[in-house]
Amino acid sequence: MDQSTESFKETLNNGHRFPTLYVFKFIVKPDQVPEIENLFSKHEVVLKPSSKGKYVSTTIKIMASSSQEIIDYYKKTSKIEGIISL
Repeated sequence: MDQSTESFKETLNNGHRFPTLYVFKFIVKPDQVPEIENLFSKHEVVLKPSSKGKYVSTTIKIMASSSQEIIDYYKKTSKIEGIISL
């Protein structure tokens, strides 16, 4: 695990008591929405298209059992080209 991931894990562990409700927010292109929905298939994915329809804001709430689970989701989503994590 690299230093930034280790630091993020420490921040999560210091700021949350697990299990905890964790909210992911991403911005993707409309054709990438299925990738997000597949990664979070067991969770509700709330979509909000931008005013011009070029991007979609996604909000996903999960009940995370550990900081590692959150990090694993971020690693999976980072493989989506051009994704913006908020």
